[in-house]
Amino acid sequence: MVAPALLLLLALPAGAWRGLGLPRRPCVQCCHPAWPPAAPGPGAHVSDGDAWAGLPRLRPTIDISILKGEKGEAGVRGRSGRSGKEGPPGSRGLRGRKGQKGQAGLPGAQCPRAYAAFSVGRREGLHSADALQAVTFDTELVNLDGAFDLASGRFFCTAPGVYFLSLNVHTWNYKETYLHIMRNARAAAVLYAQPSERSVMQAQSLLLPLAAGDAVWVRMFQRDRDNAIFGESGDLYITFSGHLVKPDAEL
Repeated sequence: MVAPALLLLLALPAGAWRGLGLPRRPCVQCCHPAWPPAAPGPGAHVSDGDAWAGLPRLRPTIDISILKGEKGEAGVRGRSGRSGKEGPPGSRGLRGRKGQKGQAGLPGAQCPRAYAAFSVGRREGLHSADALQAVTFDTELVNLDGAFDLASGRFFCTAPGVYFLSLNVHTWNYKETYLHIMRNARAAAVLYAQPSERSVMQAQSLLLPLAAGDAVWVRMFQRDRDNAIFGESGDLYITFSGHLVKPDAEL
């Protein structure tokens, strides 16, 4: 009898249960609530007795540092790259402090110095015999290294450089005095005095560059007049002198 009655009750529709007057029991949750609870929506009603209301929502995180492995070994060094372009020069730095004075070095070899000088004279007077005539000398005052030849009246340069040359003569009464200071075959300067009833001292001087092998001498030049220079054995009126002022190595 019980089994057919239960089957009859189960076959009844859902709305027929209310008419039977059976007592209703409250629903009891048969499983644990989810954790953490889902946050209520913006339109949901939250009662004061709700146990999950007001609690912060927690999200799980993973600490990546605990998953990092140990440092590996260094790899093989790669090839060097190409050099870059040179950059612009930097600004000048500050001036450094003055260093200490160094020790004196060993004395060097003394530089060789060139010397050259001559001074010769003629005591006997001279009259021109040809149109061009070299003046010779008979008195040697200074003749370093024998560079001046009295017989030819020529100084031969062995130390090239700048020389100072000076010629002094005494004119002859009523006769012309016309002389040249010569460098090789060219006249470098002239000494001239017109005929006069009074004899006078005449002088000429100059600076002249000479090369090795150059010859310096005095030439008497005759034109249509008698050309002469005065001299006597007791006194020295005619002199020709020269000396090196500065060698080529110091120019």
